[in-house]
Amino acid sequence: MSDALRISIEELRRRMDAGQDFTLIDSRNPHAWVESHEKLPAAIRVPADALDQHLSEIPKDKPIVIYCT
Repeated sequence: MSDALRISIEELRRRMDAGQDFTLIDSRNPHAWVESHEKLPAAIRVPADALDQHLSEIPKDKPIVIYCT
């Protein structure tokens, strides 16, 4: 996986379809998360303002993709 800072939804989908292994983190604020009908499969729910409190939940052995709005 490249070291790109941003990837498109299409690129994420391509990588998922190719079977690439990475950790998905959903960092939308609580209001946006509750209002959304879309939830990422197997994503770890970590609000951006609480990242420090959840570092132990995030695997360190594979790339990370963070989703936010």
